[in-house]
Amino acid sequence: MTQLDLKQHFSRFLGSDPCSDSKGGRLHFAAHSHSCWPDASRAGQLLAWDDAARLIDGKWEHVLGSVLPQAQGHVARLLNLPDPQSVVFAPNTHELVKRLLSCFPADKPIRLLTSDSEFHSFARQIARMEEEGLVQVTRIPSAPYESFAARFAAAARAGFDLIFVSQVFFNSGFAVEEIGAIAAAAGEAMLVIDGYHAFMARPVDWSAFAARAFYLAGGYKYAMAGEGACFMHCPPGWGARPRDTGWYAAFGALSGAQDNRTAYAESGWRFMGATFDPSGLYRFNAVQDWLVAQGIGVATIHDHVRSLQKRFIAALPAGPLQAAQLVVPDSLPHGNFLTFELPDAEAVQQRLMRARVVTDHRGSRLRIGFGLYHTADDVEALLGRLQDL
Repeated sequence: MTQLDLKQHFSRFLGSDPCSDSKGGRLHFAAHSHSCWPDASRAGQLLAWDDAARLIDGKWEHVLGSVLPQAQGHVARLLNLPDPQSVVFAPNTHELVKRLLSCFPADKPIRLLTSDSEFHSFARQIARMEEEGLVQVTRIPSAPYESFAARFAAAARAGFDLIFVSQVFFNSGFAVEEIGAIAAAAGEAMLVIDGYHAFMARPVDWSAFAARAFYLAGGYKYAMAGEGACFMHCPPGWGARPRDTGWYAAFGALSGAQDNRTAYAESGWRFMGATFDPSGLYRFNAVQDWLVAQGIGVATIHDHVRSLQKRFIAALPAGPLQAAQLVVPDSLPHGNFLTFELPDAEAVQQRLMRARVVTDHRGSRLRIGFGLYHTADDVEALLGRLQDL
């Protein structure tokens, strides 16, 4: 397992707490929710401002012609995609989901297969559409996790218009590794994988699915770039003409509306919207350039986190958290956070907050997230505060 100490590269975030002494300072263990940003991201933020001041009216030519392609290249490298042009960016994944949903005919319900554990933005949108008969939803329970992929693939064979499922579930951390089986069973359905809790948390090689499946993720969590840098890999030929479309989606269109239809780009740009705040892309590029300069890849990050997780689980003191309460046992594939099933999860989370430990909860589940900015000393400090509870 890889052991890293990169705290000096996160000095702005980690040093922002006025009580940052080693014994009483804030311990941030919510990297799964909002990761601390490395100092390099600040340089990216400042560059966005400076470019705007320097270029003024010429800013967008630079953003769309240089900054965005650089970000596409980073995503393509991280996912092992054959063509960076398949990557489209948006301020959030919800915006991209709406464009995906707008690809389907308006005169009949969308037949949707999904899980019962999708993130709120998708789950809420689908539930609202379901109220009005715009979608017919089949939800497969994520638990028991050992059989999820097989059960989901078996259900997919019934035939759907859209299949949407997470690679790592936000409410448990369980990682679905059998994407190939799901893709093979998907038939003619549009296949969309929500990879937000997998991207830069677990190594992801999307080359085998690049021609078949959409992939959604963003910079807010493990990419350590903050808001505004979400993206989607768009397999060629799927979702050619979304109704929810902005004027940027016409960039690169091979021809105008010669058949009296709105023209679209054939690349991932067909899912573009309109004017956006580009600072998230600047931060994303700055963080990626820093990681490359440090020689740190996703496998290294995941190994580092796994070593901290194992250390934490093995040394849990008697108290509110026990290994037996893990929703996903350490023996099963999971992401970079641990989830504990607790009848009083909110109360425990509040007690931890008073002990200056930042975690979060979803219903009866407490989540503890590990990141690149954590060290073994941080884990020991966390264990000590759990002991005090």
